[in-house]
Amino acid sequence: MRSPIAPAASGAKRAAASALILSLTVPALTACKSFEEPGAYLDGYTLVDAEQRHPIMVSQQPTTIKVAIARGSQGLSPAQRAQVADFLGHYRTTDSGNSKLVIAVPSGTPNESAAVAAVGDIRHMIVGFGFPESNVVIEPYREGRSASAAIRLSYLRYVAEGPQCGEWPTNVADDRYNLPYPNFGCAQQHNLAAQIANPADLVTPRTMEPADAERRDVVLDKYRQGKVTGAEKGNDERVQVQNTN
Repeated sequence: MRSPIAPAASGAKRAAASALILSLTVPALTACKSFEEPGAYLDGYTLVDAEQRHPIMVSQQPTTIKVAIARGSQGLSPAQRAQVADFLGHYRTTDSGNSKLVIAVPSGTPNESAAVAAVGDIRHMIVGFGFPESNVVIEPYREGRSASAAIRLSYLRYVAEGPQCGEWPTNVADDRYNLPYPNFGCAQQHNLAAQIANPADLVTPRTMEPADAERRDVVLDKYRQGKVTGAEKGNDERVQVQNTN
């Protein structure tokens, strides 16, 4: 004979089991929720990389010089040649041909013919520095009736701007989450932005130079003859094994 209290006891057991599961789930969810911290995670990953937390911003800014051309002159003076040569040297080292070199020539001025002669000298200097003609843009501009209107040389150079450091919003000695502090890696990124020679390297790699044709012919000739194509090593570069037996 079935006991009349069996269903009630069975229901009590199910209720107790459900309460136990709920009591175990709620603290776990609460613990996960309390561990979250604003700005500490990005798509589930902790921001440990300094390049992500303190990125270096690279932008292009114009660099310009003005070369005043006197009316009746027959080209650039020695001082002006030195000025242009220094400018082209900076263009090579800081830009490496990543932007166009723009030459703005005064038009409709009394010294227009002298400016045209000076531009010819500048173009010869550009070729001497090894820049292709495709990198040069010549355009006229209006300068009223000035008798000594200047030729403007300009290009866009890359500039690296480091992050602003010194933010200490939390107590580093009291961090129960053991997460990287906000200023972590900022000084390293700031110094890198200040020391890099050519910020364009942060944007794109440099192009490869042409191959050495003479060295390539030597290597191919050795390959055809079945010889070793690598450079010969001296005795000081060879590994010598001594027999200790």
